[in-house]
Amino acid sequence: MSMHFSSRRTVFIQFAAMFAVAALSGWLASLLPASGAALAKYEDLAGQVAVPGAARLLSVRQVAAVSVFALIICATLMFEERRLGVAFVGIAALLGLRVMTLDEFVQHTELHIILLLVGMMTLVGVLKDMGLFTWIIQSIINAKKMTGFRFVVILMLLSGVMPGIVDEVTSIVFVLALVFQVCDTLKLRPAPFVLMSVMATNIGSTGTMLGNPVGILIGTKAEYHWNPGAPGDVGVPLSFGDFIMHATPIMFLSLVAVSALLFLYFRKDIRLLDERLAERRASHIGLGPMVAIPYRRGLAILIGALLFIASHHPLEHALGLQANTMLVAAPLAIAGLLMIFRSHRARHYVENSIEWWSLLFFMMLFAVSFALEHCGVTDVIADMISPEGGAAPSKWLLTPLIVLVTAVGSAFVDNIVFVSTFIPIVKRIVENSPEMSPLWWALLFGACFGGNITAIGSTANLVAISMLGKKYSVKVAFLEWLKIGLLVGLVSCGVATAVVLCYYKTPVVAP
Repeated sequence: MSMHFSSRRTVFIQFAAMFAVAALSGWLASLLPASGAALAKYEDLAGQVAVPGAARLLSVRQVAAVSVFALIICATLMFEERRLGVAFVGIAALLGLRVMTLDEFVQHTELHIILLLVGMMTLVGVLKDMGLFTWIIQSIINAKKMTGFRFVVILMLLSGVMPGIVDEVTSIVFVLALVFQVCDTLKLRPAPFVLMSVMATNIGSTGTMLGNPVGILIGTKAEYHWNPGAPGDVGVPLSFGDFIMHATPIMFLSLVAVSALLFLYFRKDIRLLDERLAERRASHIGLGPMVAIPYRRGLAILIGALLFIASHHPLEHALGLQANTMLVAAPLAIAGLLMIFRSHRARHYVENSIEWWSLLFFMMLFAVSFALEHCGVTDVIADMISPEGGAAPSKWLLTPLIVLVTAVGSAFVDNIVFVSTFIPIVKRIVENSPEMSPLWWALLFGACFGGNITAIGSTANLVAISMLGKKYSVKVAFLEWLKIGLLVGLVSCGVATAVVLCYYKTPVVAP
């Protein structure tokens, strides 16, 4: 009875702290001055007549938007299982306070992103059902002349590439099945190999637009200027091909640097793995049984789906469609056809393969982020970073700043939260200074690479810890993760920042 009372008291204290932080955030936001441009743009929400060049404190509705956003961040930190409920309540408060209308809420839940994720999750469920991932794992386990170094290289490469093909959560689930089988067979400590795998997964999730919801969000919301200042240059969304051309090379460079660091850090465990493998090779014993799996159909479906998605940009151009229309339509069409031909499993795919909990939370979060933008809060922040009409922003300052802030924030809170907030800020900066378009890449890498810093930094981390605990009753201490996670975060963010700084172009000056 006393334990139950103590638990309830702890929850009450946490809720009180959460609302106190939200109230404090709102109060601090009320002290921020709004620029004359922001006043003119959001005059209807302020309830006052804008005076050019004047400063005014943020309105009540703007403060409400900031408070609800802070509430969701606190709920994500303290009440992972209650965050969706808090988001529902926050949205109701924003609607009730007329921060946004019902039509605006429906319009800005980013349904196209949600549908893209639904299509990809359904496709992954079908491929899982067809045994494709099991075949990949089995092929690696039974490879000839396997050594400890070679296994870890394959593990890091698989962990880095697979998230860009499916998604980071699906990737870590199947890669850890490989890790667990090898560790069980060779009687090895699994934690080092789990850490190597999940850190490579977080890095690999930046390789394509499909690896992480962050990539999809940035890809569809970015306004990228490829030739700043040139005649006819306008901001355009990023395509799947743009990610392959620009994000994938940076991902591989970061993966190589981090792999070298992890090889050094876990060298004793890798050496022991090599010794155990050598013993089994000498005895002509494999790591697991070979089972015949009809993988060809699943592999053909995966390759066909990736080619269809990768060609979305030329298809849209040929058909005269809006940018990224086929990016959303392709996964839906593929998922729909698979559900038709496998109708006996269609309901299972929809009910069990799709993460409805996360998708609903994303929808609420996107709407709250819109509220911050709609009320002018993000314009206030953008003006503080890069004042309109002031000196040109410095790439040497803003690039590492955005990488650092999003990396640190993503280490403790879902990276979608920070990316959703920073997108309108980056968009405003790029509108004023098109040559700052590479900040979109800084936002992508900072948000995803920062997930490696702590054990709660990404969904893949939480899944990996849960699987490790269930199978071995092993817990990775916060400081144990932080020691290597901070090093990995610094190295990967450093590599990404250095390369992104090379992307800036001097704007074309009209004669």
